[in-house]
Amino acid sequence: MKILLIGATGTIGKAVAAQLSSQHKIISAGYRDGDVQVDLGSKESIQHLFETVGQIDAVVCTAGAAGFAPFSELTDADYQLALTNKLMGQINLVRIGQHYVSDGGSITLTSGILSREPMPGSVAISMANGALESFSKAVSLEIGRGLRVNTVSPVFVKETMEMMGMDSSTGLSAEDTAKAYVAAVQGEHSGETLDTPDFS
Repeated sequence: MKILLIGATGTIGKAVAAQLSSQHKIISAGYRDGDVQVDLGSKESIQHLFETVGQIDAVVCTAGAAGFAPFSELTDADYQLALTNKLMGQINLVRIGQHYVSDGGSITLTSGILSREPMPGSVAISMANGALESFSKAVSLEIGRGLRVNTVSPVFVKETMEMMGMDSSTGLSAEDTAKAYVAAVQGEHSGETLDTPDFS
């Protein structure tokens, strides 16, 4: 398969690329790097991405920006970043990407554990994550052509936790996290939220 991987140079993205590249052709996309560039916060940029890449068999997105901040300190800009980039950016990957993905292909989005297990400071991220999970479930009922849309929900990644000086004992390695994305691409899931610990 020819797979467009957005966020390919991130911690999770690298692990996903490593596991899929042995059997599939990966086109890497990033904000500043990769084979092609894309700004998830811009619908025009996403349109240009697909026009550049052309026909593909699957889309995987491991990117999406949203910030941590206490509820009392969240600004309009904080909410807008989560809505425009993390949420609408990935929704637009489906809206636009469906026309470039082969019949029976798949689009895999990324939410996160904070949708169902929020923590102080996660309001904007939890909001976007929960919406993504609901979106993929609903859009799968209508998208047609045998296309599958799923959302992978990672827990905290060990490598990221270590980089931030956190105790990583409760995290999951990027390598194990990537297994859920592989299952979303190569399996038959549709309209599901795949929790990464279930695949490790």
